[in-house]
Amino acid sequence: MIARAPGKVVVSGAYAVLEGAPAIVTAVDRYVTADTSRPPHFTTPEVRAALGERTAPWFDATPLRDGDEKLGLGSSAAILVASLGAVLAEETAFDGDADLRKAVLDRAIVAHRVAQGGGSGVDVATSTLGGTIAARRDGDLLRTHAVVLPRELHLALLAAGVPASTSALVAKVNAAKSASRADYDAVMERLFRAADEAERGFETGSAELIVAALALQLVGLTDLGRLAGASIVTPEVARLSAHAGREGAVVLPAGAGGGDIAIYAGIAPPSAELRRAFDAERHRTLDVRFGVRGLHQIPRENAVG
Repeated sequence: MIARAPGKVVVSGAYAVLEGAPAIVTAVDRYVTADTSRPPHFTTPEVRAALGERTAPWFDATPLRDGDEKLGLGSSAAILVASLGAVLAEETAFDGDADLRKAVLDRAIVAHRVAQGGGSGVDVATSTLGGTIAARRDGDLLRTHAVVLPRELHLALLAAGVPASTSALVAKVNAAKSASRADYDAVMERLFRAADEAERGFETGSAELIVAALALQLVGLTDLGRLAGASIVTPEVARLSAHAGREGAVVLPAGAGGGDIAIYAGIAPPSAELRRAFDAERHRTLDVRFGVRGLHQIPRENAVG
């Protein structure tokens, strides 16, 4: 059995989602492929947590990498979702991909949290469900619903080619939370409000509200990075966002930050001048589509690789 699961981009709600704020996450057309007919060359901790003693499938995650480096598109989640989906589909004849996704979602979220020692689960949910979702933690539960990317909202994904460790960044933020709780709470309150505003923008289809809310999140993420001594917003992203701000747009980390990927959001595409600034700051534009299909089975004759 062959299954595919997409990578993801966190558009809104980074870090604040861990405290119960809504995140907006979209699937991108960079897919992991898993095939139960081929022996695995490697089994990730997340897949081992999901499958236990069962044999893991072979997988190909090269579309979510740049050479030897991860692009920052949630490869561990996509590998897990594709692998678990392929194994379950091999064992059970599901009545379409929607039923397969239901069978995978909760099991994959639990396995990912076990292997990584926590996490929001939004990357797993997006790789499983696809499209663009609003996701909010409710205790150990993750509640999601589909939202639509407004036509007036222009997004561009930027890759810096600098590897970043989400777990290391989150560890620094958690240390700051323990050491300076009042300061942490003040920053998180602002991020929480901005995440709520972004969700409202997606619910109402207001690109202007979304861009304004993301600009507030950039400020909050910058303050959180200073508090934690972590490079959440890199100097390159800060300079690009200052430039984008002059065009009524924003550039901010697409997730935990640290320099791997960033996202441009505006009510118009980036200008030629801004695109030259992307190049000058060594942030190349990735050719991706947003809001794509989630976990799905594919006929073997259509598989590549």
